[in-house]
Amino acid sequence: MLLGLGIITSVQTIDATHLRMALDEGARYQLVDVRSPQEYATGHVPRAINLPLEQVEARLDDVHRQDPLVLICQSGQRAQMACNLLEHYRDDLILLEGGTGAWINSDLPVIAATSTRLRIIRQVQLIAGPLILIGSILAATVDVKWAILSGFIGAGLTFAGATGHCGMALLLGKLPWNRARQAECAGETTTGATRWE
Repeated sequence: MLLGLGIITSVQTIDATHLRMALDEGARYQLVDVRSPQEYATGHVPRAINLPLEQVEARLDDVHRQDPLVLICQSGQRAQMACNLLEHYRDDLILLEGGTGAWINSDLPVIAATSTRLRIIRQVQLIAGPLILIGSILAATVDVKWAILSGFIGAGLTFAGATGHCGMALLLGKLPWNRARQAECAGETTTGATRWE
């Protein structure tokens, strides 16, 4: 039985407390967190899988059809967007009111990674942004030739956006802090996966 459900347009909603009660009583839902992998790693509703909003339509086969689908984000806005994308494919969508923020504010448990890497795209942004800024400032104050630096970085970012291949990201991926960690487990060496998104 669904508790605490409301209706917004054609999508049902449920609040965090009622979702937890329903799960504790054995109700079956597939919980899908549509935030970025980094946000998901910092704390998510137990049993929720990560399916970033921009991948939702391309990964319809990753969500099963046996159980109603509860969509979760940080505050509810991206989950509502995911509902809008999926409502043509399913009629059993449920939006978690207030998202993970409401879940946490209700003092309900979350699963969080103890340490997460800074995503490669963020590392690229933290390097490319200042280089473009420095190039622009130097071009305006020292010599216009410094604009070449900004133009070069801008062209690289445009190429990366158009093709999905970023040379700076490939170089950053080879740095020690971005490599997969090695762990010793019962005499065997295992390598952890690295997430590049």
